[in-house]
Order: sequence, then C-alpha cells, then structure tokens
Amino acid sequence: MAAKKRAKRAGSSGPGSGSAADALDEATAYARAVAAKEITACRLVILACKRHLRDLKTGHKRGLIWRADVAQHRIAFYARFLRHSKGEWARKPVVLSGWQRFVIGSVFGWKRRDGTRRFRYVYQELPRKNGKSTLLAGVGLDLLTCDGEAGAEIYAAATKRDQARIIFDEAKRMVTTSPDLLRIVSRFKLNLSVDATNSKFEPLSSDENTLDGLNPHGVLVDELHKHKTRALLDVMDTALGSRRQPLLWIITTAGDDSPESIYAAENDYAIKVLEGVLEDDDVFAFIATIDKSDKWDDPLAWAKANPNLGISVKLDDLHRQARKAGKSPGALSAFKRLRLNVRTASAEAAIDMATWAKNSRGRFDPDKLERARCWGGLDLSSKIDITAFVKLFEPDEDGRMRIAARFWMPADTLEERADRDRMPYRRWVDEGWIEVTPGNVIDHAEIKAAVLADTKRFDLQDIAFDPWNATQLSGELMSEGVNMVEFIQGLRSYTAPTKEMRALVADHRLDHGNNPVLTVMASNLKVQTDKNLNEMPHKQHSIGRIDGMCALIMAIGRYSASLQGGDQSIFII
Repeated sequence: MAAKKRAKRAGSSGPGSGSAADALDEATAYARAVAAKEITACRLVILACKRHLRDLKTGHKRGLIWRADVAQHRIAFYARFLRHSKGEWARKPVVLSGWQRFVIGSVFGWKRRDGTRRFRYVYQELPRKNGKSTLLAGVGLDLLTCDGEAGAEIYAAATKRDQARIIFDEAKRMVTTSPDLLRIVSRFKLNLSVDATNSKFEPLSSDENTLDGLNPHGVLVDELHKHKTRALLDVMDTALGSRRQPLLWIITTAGDDSPESIYAAENDYAIKVLEGVLEDDDVFAFIATIDKSDKWDDPLAWAKANPNLGISVKLDDLHRQARKAGKSPGALSAFKRLRLNVRTASAEAAIDMATWAKNSRGRFDPDKLERARCWGGLDLSSKIDITAFVKLFEPDEDGRMRIAARFWMPADTLEERADRDRMPYRRWVDEGWIEVTPGNVIDHAEIKAAVLADTKRFDLQDIAFDPWNATQLSGELMSEGVNMVEFIQGLRSYTAPTKEMRALVADHRLDHGNNPVLTVMASNLKVQTDKNLNEMPHKQHSIGRIDGMCALIMAIGRYSASLQGGDQSIFII
C-alpha cells in the first residue's frame, strides 16, 4: 500500500510548493522539484530538468532567453480553450500535469535573441496511456491559432493515414467542444482551417501520393518506432526550412535497437543531447522510462516511466498487466516496451557516459607528453569515412592513462557528412579535434606522414592496426621502421582489451582530455557478447561512428601485451 501511495504521488499533477513564484513559472518549478528529488523521475527526465536549470544560469551566453510569461500563456491555452473528448474527463478542461507543463512551457518559453523559438525539434518518448495524443492535439491547435504565422500549415504525420488521424481527430473533437475555437476554426473531414490567417491543420501519411509542395510551419510525427524508413521525416524536415520558427515534434513509444531504425537514430541523438555529449540548442528532449537498475515489477519504477501515473495511467491496470507479464516472456517484452518504455536492445551499451565524463581532467596538450612511452591503435577508414589514430600513454603517478586521439576526414565531403551524421564536424575541425585531407577521399600519404611524425615525437612502442583497408599503409610504415602489429577483428582478439577499457573507465583512469569526437564515439559504442562472455565492439549495432574507440581498444591490447612480456599472441590471432 505504501508503494502504491508513493507511486501516485510521483504521478501527481502539481510541481511542488505552490508558491507565487511557482504559479508564475510552472515549468521551472517542475524542473526544480525533479532535480531536488521531490518528484520521482528517471535519469533522462532528471537530465532534461537539470539542462533547463543550467540554461537559466548560462543560456544567455549563447543568446538564449527564458520567457516564463510566454511559457505560462501557452500552458494556459489548454485549460482555457480545450476540453477532453473521451472517458471520465469528457468535456472537462484539459488541465496539464506537472511534466506536461514543463514540456509545453520549455518548448514555447525558450527564445532566441531575435524573439523566435529556441527549440525547432522536439523528441518526446513515453509509454502508452500518458496523454501523448491529447498533448500533441493541443500543440497543433496552438500552432494553428496562436502562433502568429500567416498561412501556417500544420500536419499530423505518420506512416499510415489512420495513425495520422489519431492526433488530428482528437484536435477536431477539441474544436467541437470549444466555443472560442469554433468561432475561428472551420471543420472539415480531413481539414481544420482558419480563414483569417489562411492556415490549416491536416493529417498526412507517408503513403500519400505525393509529399511535394508542402510548406509546413509545424509537423507532429506520431509513433516514430513504426516508421520503416526516414522518407517521411526527411521530407518534412527539409520542407520546414522556409519558415521563420518551424517546429518538428516527434512523439513515440520505445522501439527496437536496429541501427537501420529511424527510431533508434533519433532516440540515440536525443539521449546524446540530454547527456551533454552533444550541445544542440535546437533540440528539446523528454524521455520517460525506467532506469537500468530498476526492477520491471517495482511500482516506484513504473512511476518513473509513467509521469501520468494516477491520472491517465491507472495503477491497478499496470498491476494487472505486470501479473500477466510475469507468466509469459512475450507479454513481459511487450510490458517493458509499451508500458515502461524500455527500448528493445540486441547489444549492450558499453559505456556509461556520466562515468566517462568523470575520467577527464580537461583538455591537455599532447606536445607536453613528448618522448613519453605510448602504444598506438590505427583504424584506417574507407576512402570517405573517418580515420582514427589513438595513442595511449603509460600510467602516471596516479595510475591514469592519457589518450591522444587524432581524426581525419576528406575536406570536400565534410559538410555532406555533417548533415548526414548530424554531427558538428566543421566546428570540430575549427577547434582542432579533426584534421582534413584535401579532396573527397582520405589521403593515406598524409596519414602516413602524421604517424611517422608521432613516432619521432613520442616513445611509440608499437601500433596495432585493423588489416581492413590498411595493408598497403601498414607495409609502408613498417618499411620506415614503425612496429606495426596486425590486430585481427574477432572476439578472441578483442575480449580482453575491451573488458580492460571498460574497467579503466569505471575506475576513472582513462583520461580522454574532453575530446568531443572520441566522446561521441564512446556514446555510440555497443558490444556483442557470446555465451562464454567474450565481447567486442558491435559495429553493426553501434549507431554512429566508433572508429576511435576501436583504435583505443587496440592500443589497450598492445599496452596489455607489453605487461606480459610483449607476447603478441595474447591478443593477436
């Protein structure tokens, strides 16, 4: 009974103190309550709230302005103009829960210097029954009627027309029950329109005859995990470019971990933003799930995943489904994904990024380590990808090992790859984290020159290399006197150094110097494990580049071999 009461409190609508300041800024009040652990929340929601609080202190340095008055005005839109259309709350005002006030307030309350919205992309992921459709229907009507955009085109988008109509039909019912909206919004079967501004709100699906010619102001993408390709999302994202403050809002429940999955890519990017691996002021993310250490049958964990617990999510219903899940593996998998928002994973994430961050003592100058003893790992890419060369330096007096990583990309494909990978490659080049070689393919001669220069500056014992793509270059380096050691790609070769890498990270002994390129690759890294607990990087399931981490693991393999008398057969087969 106590657990049930605590779970209900965690899902309550109010953010906490009820003070006058809270009433004027409910989004910030919720963030403070979550950060202070007054509201039960998962790690990713806590990160979203801490990001908001951090930006209140430092966002002005990046041209960000918090308008609590605007946030409150958009929050008030729901209760003032919108009514529920179904169930126990039918025809009652839509009063947002605390977490919903945080989401709506954040998206609409954060501004840029020019007065336009800060956030242009919203990624929202929750289990079923947490009021996603109601919230998004309100967003669509807000953009249609209150955003001051002439000729606004708002689309509820999904893979199928029936799915796209879920949000649209809810919005249409809201208009029907709102005297104020009925005065300005015309209703048709598949269209809501405002003649005064020549604006419209329609459902749209990827199975339409054509998606050309659209000029959307707002796109509401439903159930992203059901999308098989990027086609619809990419078309809509591109079409938003002509608007002054467009908004692409994705709402979904957890999907699978396939690297070809658009869901996995968008979920992965959102988590990187929340964890601070990437700084992207255009993106707002809110992901509610259970934490890795939580038990799936714990009601307190249910409260983390279901912020509307006790409101639209009924505790008795979760108990019923949990009892069913305990009797069937299939039902358990569905319960975790649909009711706890647990992403289906086929490979394990290798590194906890909060722990990774604690390994660094700040950016350091590798030149100050000249003549220091080190071991190398070289992951030579195909002609158009990233090449990584990592040097691992022997432990210092505190037992820490420093990493000096160098990365190369072709200059002519930099912008194209940045757009495709959604990575700030240009900024990293400007900051010296990535080097570019002339042309549209990697210049192996430049890589060779850089490696040879490093062998003269540092006491480089040997370099492990992936033989894929590197046979000719490794042979040329050998002829120059560099000790190159072939690292065959397989579980037997990778297991020991992969486990050692993870142990070093866990012990805060792997100083990566806040290298943002290596940090992103660390966040991308997944491992595959066999029945004997052998493990290695899983390139097929790692979403994004992991070249630098593979090079690091190979370097750790060479360092470990040196501790055992340089027996190359230990890690090389």
